[in-house]
Amino acid sequence: MGIYKLVLRPILFLIDAEKAHYFSVKSASFLLKIPGLRALAKSYFSVDHPKLERNVFGLQFKNPVGLAAGFDKNAEYIDQMEAFGFGFVEIGTLTPKGQAGNPKKRIFRLPKDQALINRLGFNNKGVDDAIKRLAKKRSIIVGGNIGKNKSTENKNAKADYQFSFEKLYPYVDYFTVNVSSPNTPNLRDLQDAEPLKELLKLLISLRDKRSKYKSILLKIAPDLSTEQLDQILEIVQEVKLDGLIATNTTLSRDGLASKDRNEKGGLSGKPLFDQSTEMIHYIYKKTDGKLPIIGVGGIFTAKDAKEKLDAGASLVQVYTGFAYEGPAMIRRINKALL
Repeated sequence: MGIYKLVLRPILFLIDAEKAHYFSVKSASFLLKIPGLRALAKSYFSVDHPKLERNVFGLQFKNPVGLAAGFDKNAEYIDQMEAFGFGFVEIGTLTPKGQAGNPKKRIFRLPKDQALINRLGFNNKGVDDAIKRLAKKRSIIVGGNIGKNKSTENKNAKADYQFSFEKLYPYVDYFTVNVSSPNTPNLRDLQDAEPLKELLKLLISLRDKRSKYKSILLKIAPDLSTEQLDQILEIVQEVKLDGLIATNTTLSRDGLASKDRNEKGGLSGKPLFDQSTEMIHYIYKKTDGKLPIIGVGGIFTAKDAKEKLDAGASLVQVYTGFAYEGPAMIRRINKALL
């Protein structure tokens, strides 16, 4: 057991989860600015090997382990995450205008279940603020996760996605369309056939006007019925979308033991593992393995990551496992994949 789990995590877990998140990433940012420390961190955490490289969506990933959206909402910690060995970082969810999100307290740890519940509600500083930092050249692949403002009605949602898509286009390597967060009222209604098809067709038409092709992915909820998922897969194949991220957080509370298990919001972490892995496997079989999938949900160990990849994922993303296991987790996964 490393220093993170022995010393740092017990201290961080005494603090409110959201405050602990910002304290830890800001502390890491400060330390990595000390001359020589970034290079030292990178040499320890990064595992560089040709066998880890993946070519997906026409992009060359140095390893298949990425940071899921929600951790770095405002593109403030990309360089730090690269130092911790990630192969790619997905920023956001970003909305056209900055918004405060839902009232605090809005992140709850479920330690007995190795899980989190969050109801953040797309709190972010807005797409223009993120662009200030995204303009910097860097070697790590960056994805842009986009959503709609809470105040925007669903009938006008396309305009929000278009705004962020066009603004971010020069600055990110791929896009993720987020219509599956449970924490913005009625957002998941955009997963229904007609609004989803309209939205994806719009973004693809905007992309087709550009000289440089950038992949567009859709992040889906784990709570979809088989019928709903089949409908989404039909649309995805019809519009020739580049891939899926499976999955977002769940509304399910089955089998939880922690005291905060009934808090409202999306559940992430270990309890989501089987649900998301089964969905990955289903999508892979249904599309004959031709649709690239980023697998996310409950990855804590190298074994977890390998199960996602074996189920049909091309890449994986972590979030809750990173909070529980610490940065050495990325190194452990990549070393085991070798």
